[in-house]
Amino acid sequence: MQDFEDFVALRSQALLRTAYLLCGGDKGAAEDILQDVLMSMYGKWRRIRTSPEAYARTALANAAANRWRRRSRKPEAPLELGAVPTARGHEQQIVDADSVVRALAQLPKKMRAVLVLRFFDDLSEAETARTLGCGIGTVKSQTSRGLARLRELMGEQVLTWN
Repeated sequence: MQDFEDFVALRSQALLRTAYLLCGGDKGAAEDILQDVLMSMYGKWRRIRTSPEAYARTALANAAANRWRRRSRKPEAPLELGAVPTARGHEQQIVDADSVVRALAQLPKKMRAVLVLRFFDDLSEAETARTLGCGIGTVKSQTSRGLARLRELMGEQVLTWN
């Protein structure tokens, strides 16, 4: 299973970023769902090794959606957030990235998944539709609505996301 180990070594950081964004910035949840997905992939490796990246993204999107469904049945009390410190210089990129993650967390799960796959994983509309099991029209409408909602949530903030 050397090819599975190579896949994990080469792609786990990118998949963790995807999971992190799909989980609305919850690093622990992202690590958990990625671990679950990778464990599932290990058992199915012979069948999925021709397109493991696509399988992993689909599984992550589904796992994140299932996580939100479970949480909606048993809501958690949010923590009080303190004032955001003013950042200067290189720290601004960290603040911008955090702002994007917080804004993404406020979007519905399907809209968030579309934006993450399209703009952070750089998938085409067709690849995103295939990954999420929906039509290209749905991807286009969710992208348009999602970007509009992000603009509302983030205002005129200029982003330096890398």
